[in-house]
Amino acid sequence: MSQYELIVPCHFGMESVLKNEIYDIGYEITEVTDGRVTFLGDEEAIARANICLRTGERVLLKVGSFHAETFEELFQGTLSLPWEDFLPSDARFWVTKAASVKSKLFSPSDIQSIMKKAMVERMKKVYKLERFPETGDSYPVRVFLMKDEVTAALDTTGESLHKRGYRKYKVTAPIAENLAAGLLALTPWRPGRILVDPFCGSGTFPIEAAMIAANIAPGVNRTFTAETWKHLVSPSLWKDSRDEALDLETPDIETDLQGYDIDPEAIAAARANAKLAGVDHLIHFQTRPVSKLSHPRKYGFIVTNPPYGERLTGSEEDSIKRLYKELGDAYRKLDTWSMYLITSFSGCEEALGVKAAKNRKIYNGMLKTYFYMFPGPKPPRKSGN
Repeated sequence: MSQYELIVPCHFGMESVLKNEIYDIGYEITEVTDGRVTFLGDEEAIARANICLRTGERVLLKVGSFHAETFEELFQGTLSLPWEDFLPSDARFWVTKAASVKSKLFSPSDIQSIMKKAMVERMKKVYKLERFPETGDSYPVRVFLMKDEVTAALDTTGESLHKRGYRKYKVTAPIAENLAAGLLALTPWRPGRILVDPFCGSGTFPIEAAMIAANIAPGVNRTFTAETWKHLVSPSLWKDSRDEALDLETPDIETDLQGYDIDPEAIAAARANAKLAGVDHLIHFQTRPVSKLSHPRKYGFIVTNPPYGERLTGSEEDSIKRLYKELGDAYRKLDTWSMYLITSFSGCEEALGVKAAKNRKIYNGMLKTYFYMFPGPKPPRKSGN
């Protein structure tokens, strides 16, 4: 099998979690940069990474990189890359996205247009064609420039990896599935321990926790762009990777996962989404205000994405503060519990009435948020027989 460089973008702040995931599925990391992890893998790795990674956004197959400070250098650099090693003679290709940071070339539309022209010229010359037909399968290209270094890669994923396929029913401001999975990995919560989300919305945190507990691969029930690239990744590799993932599932595991929300429509959406994910039997959803948050057992976890209240007016800010105060009051009564929450609300700790042990800056899309961590006491070790 061929050896490739595979690049997996992620939310800023999730790099260490993604790196551990890639190690866990058996591949060697070559580079970690802001919002991106690169590793070495063969054709099977393309399938396994798409199916198994919980915290990545997509799997990119690197074609090459070069330095460019002018559009002429961009054209010539793109022309020099071995596109024919990846694209057949009838490939339909385009530069779907160009991102530029600290580079002299910064216009996405110009970068896209020039690179497309160079790719066509290369392919026409290699395949000895007067006109490139582009009647075959799709090969979207993603390009990023960092300090004038251009990296070009094929997008093997298509729709972002956060789209597991289960969240058909949404509520206001849902957290992305891959970000929720990454945040869970930043906590000491593990399958078998209690987890409650008192602002569960459409159910993302409990559903991702249930999928982790049942070892359900996030991409096992969806398709990917590279599945049509039979000359690069054999259909048998996709089948084998899915079969491997299905064999590892443990759907009958016992859990204590709960999701509450004051909105009955949100709870209905969460239940429907959990059913689509195949984990509805593992989660208890209930319409309940945060002021009624309670649990009879000790050493549980609150993991939640409460309302942020972006661009608050005075009355709205007072409402958000009251909501956070109710959460803080409920949390203090659960004196052996831990709490982890993501928010952009700057008055979070003051409103909660609790000081976080630490916080971590996380970009939720383009929004700067913080993941506040309130770890509780560790449960006593179970004595052996």
